Amino acid sequence: MSVEESLRHHDAAPALPPVVDEATWQAELDALRVREKAATRELDAIAAQRRRLPMVRMPEYTLEGAFGPLRLVDVFEGRHQLITYHHMWHPGAEFQCGGCTYFTSQFTRLESLENYDARFVVVTQGPIDEALAYRRRVGNRMTWYSTAHSPFGADVGAPPDGGFALNVFLRDGEDVYRTWVTFSRGVEQVSHVFPLVDLLPYGRQEEWQDVPAGWPQRETYSGWPEAADIARWYGDR
Repeated sequence: MSVEESLRHHDAAPALPPVVDEATWQAELDALRVREKAATRELDAIAAQRRRLPMVRMPEYTLEGAFGPLRLVDVFEGRHQLITYHHMWHPGAEFQCGGCTYFTSQFTRLESLENYDARFVVVTQGPIDEALAYRRRVGNRMTWYSTAHSPFGADVGAPPDGGFALNVFLRDGEDVYRTWVTFSRGVEQVSHVFPLVDLLPYGRQEEWQDVPAGWPQRETYSGWPEAADIARWYGDR
């Protein structure tokens, strides 16, 4: 085997889809596009149903931010809509939840939400000084608030030592209402990393996925970066 052939062999893809002519490929793509369009229409219908959900009036809460205590209504900063991502927190840990750190690291430019009368922030059970230090450590660009001295996090599905949550609120004057919440894989709909990976021929390469024979697969979550990786890529250390 020549050196050139050896290099090609060494760089061979782990698996390949069938190779066909362009007309066959286009026909298969057109068939898939029918399902993709149906999924898009279903997501539109789900969003329409979400817009028609009733809501729950919230009591007053006091959170802590970089400049001290503030009311939940003030977190809106004058806007009428607010999204809160509730970041898991483990007291005393140098690196917090890898999944939460990975998820929130995606969001570096949120100013466009201003055009939609909305804001997106992180809330955590960690003390504010520790939370802000962690934000710097991992290079996070979102605004963080602490609910360490408030029942707010626990009341919306993210208690101390609990999991993560994504909540949406609506403000009417001084009144705040909870309109929607999701957990677990529900947060993927606001992620851009997973949809990008799902476009790839090998997908997420996780053991639960339906893939052709011979496709690369590995243990679920094994491809996710750890919080220390995020800190190394984006942080101040």
